[in-house]
Amino acid sequence: MIRQAEARDLPAILDIYNDAILHTTAVYDYEPHPLEKRKQWYDAKVEEGYPVLVYESDGRVAGFASFGPFRAWAAYRYTIEHSIYVHRDFRKQGIGRALLERLIDIANEREYAVMVGGIDASNANSIRLHEKLGFRHSGTIAKAGYKFGRWLDLAFYQLELIGPKQP
Repeated sequence: MIRQAEARDLPAILDIYNDAILHTTAVYDYEPHPLEKRKQWYDAKVEEGYPVLVYESDGRVAGFASFGPFRAWAAYRYTIEHSIYVHRDFRKQGIGRALLERLIDIANEREYAVMVGGIDASNANSIRLHEKLGFRHSGTIAKAGYKFGRWLDLAFYQLELIGPKQP
């Protein structure tokens, strides 16, 4: 089941996010975040009207997803950047795809023009998922990050959405 996240989901969301920090290149950060930081992130998303979705399986948060502004300047207001994270015990079960499809639906309903995903260039599964849903490669920043003793390249993928009727 995909639903809007609630404050009670934050410990599970934090667990998924911190696991990504510590064990993957999905997040270019080194240190786990405290619950208060995730609460600030959640509160800001809710206050700004952006979705924070969770995929619930047997009462557990199996993944979460959101989108927000791509850049802070006004001319970018029709472009959003999304994030999707799936709990390590639930990967390769279609949860990431279901969350991304729901985010795309919401973005189209809200008349955004472009959805962007920044993906570590070595994350073949995420790239394949995005390509299956119509995202196209729009550029790579070589050596964008350094983690686990190696340089990381950040690939950008974009999906053109329905866009606004009257920009």
